[in-house]
Amino acid sequence: MNILGQFKKITTFVFDVDGVMTDGSIVIVPGLEYLRTMNTKDGYGLQLAVGKGYNVAVITGGFAPPVTERMNSLGITDVFQSVKNKLEVFNRYITEKGIAPDRVLYMGDDIPDIRVMQAAGLACCPADAVQEIKAIAHYISPLNGGKGCVREVIEKVLKLNDHWEIATEIKSI
Repeated sequence: MNILGQFKKITTFVFDVDGVMTDGSIVIVPGLEYLRTMNTKDGYGLQLAVGKGYNVAVITGGFAPPVTERMNSLGITDVFQSVKNKLEVFNRYITEKGIAPDRVLYMGDDIPDIRVMQAAGLACCPADAVQEIKAIAHYISPLNGGKGCVREVIEKVLKLNDHWEIATEIKSI
């Protein structure tokens, strides 16, 4: 596989949340939902991708209303939570949108992502993904989950397609 050629073909980004957009940690506070942190550089990259017309979706096994709120604030409306079968949701999403699998970059970090990564045209993972994921990834980001790996792959696609430029109209990072 010509990895740069594959990055250039991407029109759609699909990301897992925990371990990709976050570092996989949760803070447990009695009486509250679990707390997670997300990287603002990832948020900037996500907004740029949406603003340039790329499809962006999130598929996660977890459920947290703040995740949907965060994604919506970045312009991402395709947020699938509490997903038991990620491949089924992935296939339905790309079919409904008319997207060829080879145009999709999927980034995951753990066992539940394997089947989706095998279906996507470009399977990516953070540097700290589990070994089984690294073994099937076409590209391993040098950055860990929650530490800019999302931004790194988005930036690569946008730059290869001459879509990388400074955006001053960003709403929320």
